[in-house]
Amino acid sequence: MRIRKKSWADKEFSQNTTIIDDPREYKGKWHELFGNDNPIHIEIGCGKGNFISEMSIAHPDINYIGIERENMVIVSALRKSREMGVGENVKFFCEDVANCLEIFEKGEIDRIYSNFSDPWHRRKKWAKRRLTHRNFLNLYEQLFGEKGGELFLKTDNRIFFEFSLNEIADKGWTLHNITLDLHNSDYEGNIMTEYEKKFSEQGMPIYRLEGYYNRKPQQT
Repeated sequence: MRIRKKSWADKEFSQNTTIIDDPREYKGKWHELFGNDNPIHIEIGCGKGNFISEMSIAHPDINYIGIERENMVIVSALRKSREMGVGENVKFFCEDVANCLEIFEKGEIDRIYSNFSDPWHRRKKWAKRRLTHRNFLNLYEQLFGEKGGELFLKTDNRIFFEFSLNEIADKGWTLHNITLDLHNSDYEGNIMTEYEKKFSEQGMPIYRLEGYYNRKPQQT
């Protein structure tokens, strides 16, 4: 589906300093761009930006990067971040996640958030498109490097969630904080996405997991 261009998009792109026009220029230099050695967390499919903007405000000692494929989607995240008054610890760029090794050096990323990605559940042959398919997990392992890293996932789709659990377990990662109903669990500190708020208001359960590659789960 083609997304209609927003009348205010050009102005937002030209004036918002959080957007990175050519992220490949910063491969191996993202810490220099942020001006510190804080951990870097990325959100794949940042949507309208509520989650990553709130995370950046709640955790100023973490650097955040929001990634989207569509310009007319990410521009909404830019406006959201500006309206919320985010600090210097958040950036955005448009790109397909499959190209991330052209953008990040191995070991530059500490955590990946995948919130309500397309489950691609209607046809079996679409499984390779899922962001938790082993091909993508292999990609994430390279982004994490030898130091390891973390994948935090939320979804409303049970089929996709069960698939993700199996793929992550088969890769030998450690699974932690698995919940089949996030909003009725004892998990603390949850920040909702736009989709999450919509689905929860409809009474739909939210599934969540944490996958750790070469790294021990955090103590909670």
